[in-house]
Amino acid sequence: MRLMVAHSARHAILSEIATYVGKSAALRAVIETPKGSRNKYAYDPDGDAFALATVLPEGMSFPFDFGFIPSTLGDDGDPVDALVLMDAPVPSGCMLECRLLGVIEAHQKNKGKPWIRNDRLIAVARHARAHNTVNTLRELPRPILHDIQAFFVDYNRLDDKKFHPLGVRGPRRAEKLVKKGIAVFKKQRRDAQK
Repeated sequence: MRLMVAHSARHAILSEIATYVGKSAALRAVIETPKGSRNKYAYDPDGDAFALATVLPEGMSFPFDFGFIPSTLGDDGDPVDALVLMDAPVPSGCMLECRLLGVIEAHQKNKGKPWIRNDRLIAVARHARAHNTVNTLRELPRPILHDIQAFFVDYNRLDDKKFHPLGVRGPRRAEKLVKKGIAVFKKQRRDAQK
């Protein structure tokens, strides 16, 4: 007796799923590293898995869930980064519906390389309770925003990189960065198919 195996098309990898939920304004974010984790995970689209990227020193952890916006590319060549405010951490690979609060615009410099833009989108998860009434970054308590910026500066310093915040902008600017990231992602896919 011969066993017949049905072959199906491969599922979409997480970095290439739809950016928005249906026709709604809800944005998708894929979480790589949960809030409170000292382990930094990075999504590997080639293996469709999460890899351990680094371990933070004792006493340092991610202040909120950190991940990316799918089907986007930032100036650094990776999907656009997003920090998502949520009450409790979610596991790596969890997809959250969220709304943008704004962006921390920043330059980043790897050792021996030129400065590039590496902005950090800040969003709030649809299921969040603690921050569900916050609509912009300016509405966050000042210590939280300060801690987020300080985390990114310190985190990059560990990898011998420089991270220089340029300013805080609102949800409209963040949305423009998402749209730009979608356009860059689509262009790269078209170019790869040629």
